[in-house]
Amino acid sequence: MEEEKVVAAPEVVEENKPEANEAPKENNRPARRPDNRRDGKRGERRGERKERREEVKEFEDRVVFINRVSKTVKGGRRMKFTALVVIGDHKGRYGFALAKAAEVPDAIKKANEAAKKNLHKIHLVKGSTISHEIVGKYGACSVYLKPAPEGTGVIAGGPVRAILELAGVRNVCSKVYGSRAPINIIRAVNQGLENLKSYKDVKALRSKE
Repeated sequence: MEEEKVVAAPEVVEENKPEANEAPKENNRPARRPDNRRDGKRGERRGERKERREEVKEFEDRVVFINRVSKTVKGGRRMKFTALVVIGDHKGRYGFALAKAAEVPDAIKKANEAAKKNLHKIHLVKGSTISHEIVGKYGACSVYLKPAPEGTGVIAGGPVRAILELAGVRNVCSKVYGSRAPINIIRAVNQGLENLKSYKDVKALRSKE
């Protein structure tokens, strides 16, 4: 009978395997800096960011009109954009401004900052409406404003609606006559709101008479 040949399995040489008695090699990575969370610093930073996001704006702004204008100079035409912005706090304070810049966002930002420097205030009566009828005029534009009972809403066009809503007027009727330029309409509304008289003002005028 043929003798059975026993083939020995090849020895597997384990490389890179540390011996039991050999100490592990030190890692070349720099030591990890202690986490600041224990000190509360990182939490404070995150809290500050959260507070900044949750900050409520004092004034709400609304872009009423954007126009592209050009100026012809010796080298050609220079294109710019004008933005008409209205701001208000819905509590009787409002403002508006017209600004120009090379880009639309810059024009809106400039107009917003200018409007905050030119604020106006009106006195609202019961029902969040104006005290009496009035006609505001500016140039060739006239705007008729009439108080309305509660639940009526703001019956007005784009520019008139923007300035009345941001000023806090919730019930009013209006009609625009003459020029339809947005800036003229807003200036006419502003002229009318500034000439409104409260009950105390009318009483004082009558007592003088």
